[in-house]
Amino acid sequence: MKGVGYILEKLIPSYGRSSLIGCLVLNCMIYWGAQRLTANAYHYDLTTNFDRSIPLVNEWVYIYFICYIFWGLNYILIEREGKEHWFRFASADMVSRMICGIFFILLPTTNVRPEIVGNDFAAWLMRFLYQADEASNLFPSIHCLVSWFCFIGIRKSKKIPLWYKIFSCVFAILVCLSTQFTKQHYFVDVIGGILLAELCYFVSQKVNVYKLTAKIFRGSLDE
Repeated sequence: MKGVGYILEKLIPSYGRSSLIGCLVLNCMIYWGAQRLTANAYHYDLTTNFDRSIPLVNEWVYIYFICYIFWGLNYILIEREGKEHWFRFASADMVSRMICGIFFILLPTTNVRPEIVGNDFAAWLMRFLYQADEASNLFPSIHCLVSWFCFIGIRKSKKIPLWYKIFSCVFAILVCLSTQFTKQHYFVDVIGGILLAELCYFVSQKVNVYKLTAKIFRGSLDE
């Protein structure tokens, strides 16, 4: 009978566990840290007429929350692709958050949220979302950034079946749409998140920063 350690190693290889946790910790530090640093700063409202034309649809909040499961699953799948692939990806992920932090601090953004109508579960979730998440740190959208990373990280994988790659692409797009129909973000936030993910991932494939990331998180690149 296989032990717990063996099963855990198969599910989440040990070489990337600390950096996987590091991605989460850095994300939280930058998101909440930027909110505290800019609490008293002037926040810009970049809402356009196009943004105003998009209605609030409470049911999209389900996608907005379900995506957290999608993120966790796909990041683990990406880590299992191999050491170099993972550390290149983790480097792109972390650099993208640092860039997000710069935008959040130098260009604080906000929006005017609409009144939530209804008493069903979707409406309750929307009220919970608005209470739990301040209307700040909008550009670029981390929701869109991370969801797109979940797709591009497996886009060229030879291990993951085509149907799941297609699903990941479609679901990432649905998450982007959910940020619009929940009125959590402007349209430009979506574009910014996707482009930033693509840029950081592209650069990570061309440079050797991943070796530093592996060293910091004690992840040996030796097979």
